[in-house]
Amino acid sequence: MRTPPRWHEPALRLCARAILVLSLFSAAAVRADERLKDIACRSVHLGYPTSEGIAFYNEVKVEKSAPGTYFMVCGWKDGYFGIQELDHGRKQLIFSVWDSFKTDDPSAVPDGQRVILVHRDPQVRVGRFGGEGTGGQSFLSYPWKVGETYRFMVSAKPNGRRTEFTGWFFMPEGKAWRKLITFSTITEGRVLRGCYSFIEDFKRDRASTRQVRQATFGQGWALNSEGEWNVLGSAKFTADRNPVLNINAGMRDGRFFLTTGGQTQNSGTPLWDTMSLPPAAWGTRPLDLPSGQD
Repeated sequence: MRTPPRWHEPALRLCARAILVLSLFSAAAVRADERLKDIACRSVHLGYPTSEGIAFYNEVKVEKSAPGTYFMVCGWKDGYFGIQELDHGRKQLIFSVWDSFKTDDPSAVPDGQRVILVHRDPQVRVGRFGGEGTGGQSFLSYPWKVGETYRFMVSAKPNGRRTEFTGWFFMPEGKAWRKLITFSTITEGRVLRGCYSFIEDFKRDRASTRQVRQATFGQGWALNSEGEWNVLGSAKFTADRNPVLNINAGMRDGRFFLTTGGQTQNSGTPLWDTMSLPPAAWGTRPLDLPSGQD
């Protein structure tokens, strides 16, 4: 059995790059890939329209899960952050950032163009990935639970040609934010761009298609470079090129939800449509967020 990073990194690389492209096109413009049918649940995404910023806060509540699932909470052009369920009840947080150098072979990346580790919590494991792009990745074993809400934040701090991206997780047990990891990658000064979330089945063993994965996301907030927090009140529902139709998305209790797999029917928001929460459902920004510059 391959290690978890090898299961999901190629697919996530495609998801992360593809969502920024797919969201620009109508359903008719996206060609289905029949090779994906009946192998894995279709990956489903939420793309949040927002300007470039220096922090991205979001929440997730998993409602239905299965082994081989990634609930990606805070994604952006240069990386992604979320929770996974592996086999045998193992669960973890994962935070990854891509190298700027274009290759699938980690050994081919010149030293000066690799992701640099700036900070690591003592309990976080770090490594490199390859397959579809390359970069740095980190893991924290954490027994998250279905039905509970978890809070995430990614911050961005430009440093010359590079940007330092930090993953923060709110530990419910201690009621405090924990700075897990900081990776630096070459961006030419770019900060957070293209915020999104998704659900992915990385088990890909055909039997996994019969299991439903479902979660709610939000309310998300983005901090722009002028120091203004803006609610992520809209989201575009997109999916990968898997042609199956047992996917769904919508709004519930001031949040967005995504569902894929099993007997799911698209009874909510049509694929490729944008949904917007009414202002009355926005709520208020949490006041305990880390500054991101610590």
